[in-house]
Amino acid sequence: MQTDTLADLDQQIADQLKNVRSAVRKMLSLDDREINSILNELADLTLENIPFLLEENQKDLDRMDPEDPKYDRLLLNPKRLESIAADLRKVAELPSPLGQILEERTLPNGLELSRLSVPMGVIGIVFESRPNVTFDVFALCLKSGNASVLKGSRDAHFSNIAIVSLIHRVLAKRELADICYLAPSQREALGHILQAVDYVDLIIPRGSQGLINFVRANAKVPVIETGAGIVHTYFDASADLAKGKAIVTNAKSRRVSVCNALDTLVIHRSRLNDLPEILSELDTTHQCEVRADEAAYRVLQGKYSDQLLHPAEEADFGTEFLSMKMSVKTVDSLQEALDHIDRYSSKHSEAILAEDQQIVDTFLRSVDAAVVYANTTTAFTDGSQFGLGAEIGISTQKMHARGPMALRELTSYKWVIRGDGQIRAGS
Repeated sequence: MQTDTLADLDQQIADQLKNVRSAVRKMLSLDDREINSILNELADLTLENIPFLLEENQKDLDRMDPEDPKYDRLLLNPKRLESIAADLRKVAELPSPLGQILEERTLPNGLELSRLSVPMGVIGIVFESRPNVTFDVFALCLKSGNASVLKGSRDAHFSNIAIVSLIHRVLAKRELADICYLAPSQREALGHILQAVDYVDLIIPRGSQGLINFVRANAKVPVIETGAGIVHTYFDASADLAKGKAIVTNAKSRRVSVCNALDTLVIHRSRLNDLPEILSELDTTHQCEVRADEAAYRVLQGKYSDQLLHPAEEADFGTEFLSMKMSVKTVDSLQEALDHIDRYSSKHSEAILAEDQQIVDTFLRSVDAAVVYANTTTAFTDGSQFGLGAEIGISTQKMHARGPMALRELTSYKWVIRGDGQIRAGS
């Protein structure tokens, strides 16, 4: 949608946000059966419109360099759309998180107190490149009784418009189209949404650390941080070689453009001779570029493809690569590994490979991250893998929600007090 001036854009967004806020009250009349019907209808419509969605997605892909790490995130194909439709049905099958009695008791004065789960209200999602997020966010917000304000990037402009057009086709039958608003893709639209304290209850950014930092610095609406994953795996002196090799390979190569992919392998100096074997499949099968510190580089020279091996620089640590690249850091002890992770971690997902149970327990207790693993891959940081259904994102903060944010994390609560004429005595 074109606007003539920035003032026009601001007015357009303000009007739409007012409509979203008003539409929230209409959602209260929806029972879980009707919500599930909407999600299943959207799944059907998605499968019926695969050619249309792929055509619009291709318009976005044509504007992006295929070598850009965001290209894979932007890409839709029939398999991914079929998976999206299946995920919509899975969300429909999940129990409603609303109206749950979280606590109840009767006070000595006879007042009956209960604490009930309720929707947040209007949730704004700011995200980059990934059109599947549009489906996920709408489904989870709807199932948890929330309206959604979507602010995608210009990279996914055509894809997001196409997806929301399908969502609105389903909602319009019920006069509920306003509960899902796709904001203009222009960068200037973001500031208005971040400051819309009268209309938006919560902002969740999904994307790069730069996006998250911008949202956090500029929002007046409360923010839950999700997304950026600077992920480490520590290979301890006691680690099993075969098990560790498989885990490192999977953590890096399963899908490189997602936030739970491995960025830095931290390895105990006593296991450096095993490093060529640990990385062998990443070299021969996946052509992974490795940025190795001095000790690791010496060991890998002549045993890892020359064109893929580079000396590490400071910038290679604390970087979320989102591509087939990783760094290697050599340490002399568990404590040094913990210090390195503490310095560079984004507090998303961290893992240890070790057979010494005391070492494992110390790592799990000491590392400050939303998800901490022992002897398995960080690729499991995912709402569906945790049995939560689809997710909004991975929260890396500590207030309200941490880790995969699924249905329960998209609710708040209110106290309900039932009395029978009780009054409070004066002080």
